[in-house]
Amino acid sequence: MGAIVNRAKPYQALSAQSSYKSGLAMDRRLSFFPAMKLFLLTLSVACALVAATPANRTSLLPQVTISETPEGRIVLGYPAPEGKAPYIVGLLIRTDGSNGAAVGAGTIIANNWVLTAAHCLTTDSVDIHYGSNWGWNGAFSHNVRRDNFISHPDWPSQAGKDIGLIRTPHVDFNNLVNKIPLPSFSEENERFQDTWCVACGWGGMDNGDLADWLQCIDVQIISNSECESAYGSVSGNDMCTRQSDGRSVCGGDSGGPLVTHDNARLVGVITFASVGCHNGPSGYTRVTDYLGWIRDHTGISY
Repeated sequence: MGAIVNRAKPYQALSAQSSYKSGLAMDRRLSFFPAMKLFLLTLSVACALVAATPANRTSLLPQVTISETPEGRIVLGYPAPEGKAPYIVGLLIRTDGSNGAAVGAGTIIANNWVLTAAHCLTTDSVDIHYGSNWGWNGAFSHNVRRDNFISHPDWPSQAGKDIGLIRTPHVDFNNLVNKIPLPSFSEENERFQDTWCVACGWGGMDNGDLADWLQCIDVQIISNSECESAYGSVSGNDMCTRQSDGRSVCGGDSGGPLVTHDNARLVGVITFASVGCHNGPSGYTRVTDYLGWIRDHTGISY
């Protein structure tokens, strides 16, 4: 889910690997891509993504080598029942001329729009996988080129602006593929402190592998001052959830949704976690701060 910034304590962005430790950038086979291995970023992609990544955050967009037929860590999460999160999509983030891709996620907010993190949109195209709980064997997928990407204009120069949109072909909704509402404009100043939410993704698990089955965790939003006690400083446009019993978002969850338990709506876009994904709050771009920006580009408002 700005320029390099010094922080008091380490946390990791859900982006590409730079010189700091990646939560999932290791030489191990991906359990849901049997023919794929993690590999190092090319310099051009690494530089593009590092621009958005503070020096002491680690990558959470693990890189994979794509086979011709891909087959099918939220850390300490639980397997999502089919249809629990029909609004989540898996992203394979591709660069032309390479057989590699990064792994991330996004959220359906309309029949032809997906909301994600801006750092997931720095390459040439994305494969969007819809209706998938098991690996990437979803109902269908679309390849979308970068001329359909809209990143916030202040990213990566300003912290807390890590949000982006993907214009997609029209998608019909059903029990496995559906949108999630945004907060209403009457909630534009709501901070949602102490609110319980669910975060889901196919990112790294506690054993370091990417998840075969969609994983979810239940988390509570905390104040930014509590988050700052762990990391030194946090943008007002970010929000954090408390790390509890080792549960956290992790590598591969970038761009995914944080959705309230009550009156379900999308309040956060997954962007960073503590190094190792076990030692501090998880971070999200605060959706309520971008309702006007989203409306201006998509016409969506509540």
